Amino acid sequence: MANLNGFNANEVDPAVGFDPIPAGKYLAIITESEMKPTKAGTGQYLQLTFQVLDGPYKGRLVWARLNLDNPSEMAVKIARAELSSICRAVGVMAPKDSIELHNLPLVIKVGCKKRDDTGEITNEIKGYEARQQTASPAVTTGSVGGVPPWKR
Repeated sequence: MANLNGFNANEVDPAVGFDPIPAGKYLAIITESEMKPTKAGTGQYLQLTFQVLDGPYKGRLVWARLNLDNPSEMAVKIARAELSSICRAVGVMAPKDSIELHNLPLVIKVGCKKRDDTGEITNEIKGYEARQQTASPAVTTGSVGGVPPWKR
């Protein structure tokens, strides 16, 4: 038995299940990272939690699992390539710890796939890009309609 300290469900909105977010590109940050053992217990994966920063899905979470320690050389090769894409997108080329990747904006390309075990539709991250920087006023001086003079 647990003391719920006078909790009153009438005062709290109930949790609602989340459907997957639509496929597309989203500005996000990594908010958490953790090495976890694989289901088979033969290796470890880096689980990254991404939080969407804007738009109608602001605050939603999407996860990536990178098999960095796995008996399958191909799984490790894929995971390392994905980690390289993340590092390039956030501008941290040689992190010593995954926390160095936290809270740095990047664009994640999210897809939807059907889970083999449940048939449920779920999100998966299919790619990573650097965030497009908005130009400062000094950079756009002399531009017409947002087009710099050298591109007209």
